[in-house]
Amino acid sequence: MMITDAMVKELEQVQEHVGDTTPCSLIVWNDEINTFDWVIQSLVEICGHTIDQAEQCTMIIHLKGKYAVKKGPRFKMEPMREGLSDRGIGATVEEA
Repeated sequence: MMITDAMVKELEQVQEHVGDTTPCSLIVWNDEINTFDWVIQSLVEICGHTIDQAEQCTMIIHLKGKYAVKKGPRFKMEPMREGLSDRGIGATVEEA
């Protein structure tokens, strides 16, 4: 099967519509400002974690300095990063 310019253009339009599907990790960084309760609440509300998951992630962040709290395509991780950052929580998205 020969790939045509029209096929390439259609694929680009689909990718633009769906978003960047690059596999990524949402990394949350430890700091001396945010409380455990605030980070836990934020992980529950923004990332959809259960309370237990959020508590475990927060403890690992505290002990290790950072932790990949969620993995998925970039287009899903970026809004979560932005939501955490808006709450004053340091977060980055890194390719997995």
